[in-house]
Amino acid sequence: MTAYLKDPQQFSFVSRILSPENSSFSLLLGVLRQELANTQEQVAEETDKNQAVVLALYAALNTRDVDAVHRILAPDLEWWFHGPPTHQFLMRLLTGASHDGSFRFEFDPLSLTTFGSTVIVEGCDHSRSNSWVHAWTVTDGIITQVREYLNTSLTVTRLGNPSQSPPSDYNPSSSSSTVEITSLHCPSVWESSFSSRVGKSVPGLVLAI
Repeated sequence: MTAYLKDPQQFSFVSRILSPENSSFSLLLGVLRQELANTQEQVAEETDKNQAVVLALYAALNTRDVDAVHRILAPDLEWWFHGPPTHQFLMRLLTGASHDGSFRFEFDPLSLTTFGSTVIVEGCDHSRSNSWVHAWTVTDGIITQVREYLNTSLTVTRLGNPSQSPPSDYNPSSSSSTVEITSLHCPSVWESSFSSRVGKSVPGLVLAI
């Protein structure tokens, strides 16, 4: 609904209130800017903390520091895996199945992106024969969920945020109506890149956050 100011005196009063020269307006603007700065600072601080937790986990996994792993992970960690069943490398590390000495796979993060409580990490092994993506959920400094994608191309979309740019067409076989709905309601915010470097065709999945 649009409101119109027909009274010239009323218009003049509103103009004075909204004028940058008005001290009250300037004070209000300063408060709003400070609140915005504080919010951005809090978001940045939370992002740094969540990333630090995830990076600490990788360090503990690669050094086989079981105590540190237990401190970082929730005891009821939710784990979801997509990839070849024989390539459940992360689960072997988390469960201690790698302690027999024959397991040599290490997760070296090559890229890291954060969306709130979700930290997405991507990498590949030294021979570039296997690519991986981990989507960790960090809650109050503890990892409560991980979604693991091995030799899988991943597209991350954001639900219900039409202000973001529309996603790319990640599935050529999708119908035009499906692509249109996805573009309108689930804009793409991140796509994996190392999956294309393993030299073989890999399936593609979408993760909505």
